[in-house]
Amino acid sequence: MTIIEAIETIKKNAKAKFDESVDVHLKLGIDVKKGDQQVRGIVILPHGFGKAKRIAVFTEKEDEIKEIQKLGIDLVGGEDLIEKIKQTGKCDFEVAIATPEIMKSLAKIARILGPKGLMPNPKTETVTTNFKKTIEELQKGKVSFKNDDSGNIHQAIGKVSWSLEKLKENLETFLEIIKKSKPLKSKGIFIKNIALCSTMGKSIKVAIN
Repeated sequence: MTIIEAIETIKKNAKAKFDESVDVHLKLGIDVKKGDQQVRGIVILPHGFGKAKRIAVFTEKEDEIKEIQKLGIDLVGGEDLIEKIKQTGKCDFEVAIATPEIMKSLAKIARILGPKGLMPNPKTETVTTNFKKTIEELQKGKVSFKNDDSGNIHQAIGKVSWSLEKLKENLETFLEIIKKSKPLKSKGIFIKNIALCSTMGKSIKVAIN
């Protein structure tokens, strides 16, 4: 199916009693065992991504903590927050931001954050001194992406209630950034498979242009 046909089919077949997410799943032609073939980056979707992400901010500076709380972020702290996560092993957030100064302390919970893709990283602009800008971009629709251990990338691009045009623009923007993220050492076909689905719906294969 074309992108338009796939989105139309998903919208038509969405029967859940809640507003389902529309997700894209990509199979990439990379060797996940090689460090120089990992695919990761950031993208700002033109229409956001359908849900507000819960953000955690790691900083020791009291003045920064107060400013961040004014932006509506309640999960903010330094060694206290790190220790809480270390003790419980729980991460009640979807994105983590940190100052460069606290990264050394975050190593204590790297084994908890890392497998969940939550470890702040300069490459995804989540290690920063400009929290206001980073938080505002995340709230507008900035997302980070990274391939999993099977060479796949999964991303929500909106909700089934959204217009066809909004979903199409989000998807095309995401795919364009993925294409530009192809590792130099990756040979052959880069995007091997594209599939779309809603939260409760069947996966639909999309033709690759």
